Amino acid sequence: MKKINILKNSRDFDRIIKGNKPYKFKDYIIYIEKNTNDLYKFGLSVGKKIGNAVNRNKVKRQLKSIIDKKDYQNNFNCIIIVGKGINERTFEEREKNLLFALNNLNIIKEKQDEKK
Repeated sequence: MKKINILKNSRDFDRIIKGNKPYKFKDYIIYIEKNTNDLYKFGLSVGKKIGNAVNRNKVKRQLKSIIDKKDYQNNFNCIIIVGKGINERTFEEREKNLLFALNNLNIIKEKQDEKK
């Protein structure tokens, strides 16, 4: 993920979480906020219940690589909060579940080939 597509400020996290309804799917809680920028931004939150710092950073790296595989529409901020059950999932299951959730939120760009 590029640095301009990452949310890190705690004020942004608080604003998005308080102002929007959560979308829950398996191990993920996702908050979406529409904005007027021509960018999309993702914020990742992996709590201490997931494990030690090594495990949390591994989960964050995997989520970033999953997010990088798709193209997204502009004008939104997204926060993904990871639940405790993520440790029992393989990388393929994590990828399938996250992409399914993002597809349901209609933020992934459809490619021209997929529309036909």
